[in-house]
Amino acid sequence: MDQTQAVHTLASLAPFSGDLLVEVLGAGEERIAGVSYDSRSVAPGDLFFCVPGATTDGHRFAAAAVGQGAAALCVQQRQPLEVPQLVVSDVRRAMGRIAAGFFGSPAQRLRILGVTGTNGKTTTAFLLESILRAAGNTTGLIGTIETRVGDRVKSGVRTTPESLDLQRLFAEMVANGVTHVAMEVTSHALVLHRVEGVVFEAAGFTNLSQDHLDFHAHMEDYFQAKRSLFVPERCERGAVNIDDDHGRRLISAAEVPTIGFGMSTDAEVRAEGVEFEPTGSRFKVQTPLGGIDVKTRLIGGFNVSNCLAATAVALQAGLEPAAIEEGLRSLSGVPGRFEAIDSGQPFAVVVDYGHTPDSLDNVLRAARGVTRDGRVICVFGCGGDRDRGKRPLMGAVAAQLADVVVVTSDNPRSEDPHAIIDQVVEGVIAHPPQGPAVVTVDRVEAIAASLQAARPGDVVVIAGKGHETGQQFADRTIPFDDREVARRALSDLGWAAR
Repeated sequence: MDQTQAVHTLASLAPFSGDLLVEVLGAGEERIAGVSYDSRSVAPGDLFFCVPGATTDGHRFAAAAVGQGAAALCVQQRQPLEVPQLVVSDVRRAMGRIAAGFFGSPAQRLRILGVTGTNGKTTTAFLLESILRAAGNTTGLIGTIETRVGDRVKSGVRTTPESLDLQRLFAEMVANGVTHVAMEVTSHALVLHRVEGVVFEAAGFTNLSQDHLDFHAHMEDYFQAKRSLFVPERCERGAVNIDDDHGRRLISAAEVPTIGFGMSTDAEVRAEGVEFEPTGSRFKVQTPLGGIDVKTRLIGGFNVSNCLAATAVALQAGLEPAAIEEGLRSLSGVPGRFEAIDSGQPFAVVVDYGHTPDSLDNVLRAARGVTRDGRVICVFGCGGDRDRGKRPLMGAVAAQLADVVVVTSDNPRSEDPHAIIDQVVEGVIAHPPQGPAVVTVDRVEAIAASLQAARPGDVVVIAGKGHETGQQFADRTIPFDDREVARRALSDLGWAAR
């Protein structure tokens, strides 16, 4: 049960649905003690939202919810049940609005910065949260890896939570003194109205490349989902990567004041004099407010772009250059994002979440930049029940940019891992690597074999799962963390963990 200080009835909550409201069936004076959309978690007194989904329809569980004590239903079709019902034209959209009303409109008491794009959302959100802290604010973070309420960390469940869960989280943040929030905003969240009723003070677009075409009909559909963030109903100001072709298109279509960032000479926020080092990079960011000297411990050109994204969004939110400089400098790293595994071995080992052709390309180019005269060994796979078209593309990227390619299983989910690997190998065969290409279905064995084959000066890139701590199969999820697997394998080779 969700407890709030205000006393709500169905009649008092109905107006929050706005133009979606059709009618209120019943007196509407019943007290609503909580809100829920999962019939398994309904508590007595809840308003249950019958959300239509991709595989099932919440209306099917209306009777079960009432049986567990739901005081009322929010529906798109009247249900043959003796219970008050709030009829709306779109339950999914109404849920975000009504949940916001139920929790006291917490988003209105927070300054919220958002990041969308195919790659770089997580790192950019971490950088933004670091900048907000450097400015002296009490911060929240919502994203793929974790959720933070002040200094308290929660494990991330969904990159952008369902609208009801998001409003509950905002209310928790307000109650704990949080004033500013940095969060990732996925295309799924935009299409499925998870951020319904949230207006971002500023939002950034990092890039767009092939991913999620199991959800979006095509790349244009994917682009339009991202573009929908940059409208007055969803954000006040924008920042867009104009090094990206889709970013160029987006900045001309944005319906809110928007600035461009990148390496391009016409970018309003741009990097100059970039110097890459084994432990990070240095560069100067030119902005409309003057130059900012950046030293970051994040490695690779793609992280320069992430730093520019965070800088541009922060400037659009009115943050001072000094806080931006300190925030970028103080972030030591992001879990599972080009994360070094150091057990004293004479070669580098990096774990990264890269699971799209573009992100794998970025990671392997960054690895090449720190090898000097060594080889790049790439261990990776592709997830099941996801965009199948990217599998041969990722195989081709690995073959073209790595010296040794090891294709293995990722999260096969309901698919046959051998079939997934075969599709990846199609791309490898089309662009044979300089060195060997190996298939090892068992991911533990693949990682161990790659580390055993590494020579001094090499870089071993273990890609695809990053921060994840489980491996998903059709009937189970087993504990699995690439970082721990790598540490154990290095220990077996005689290298003691540091």
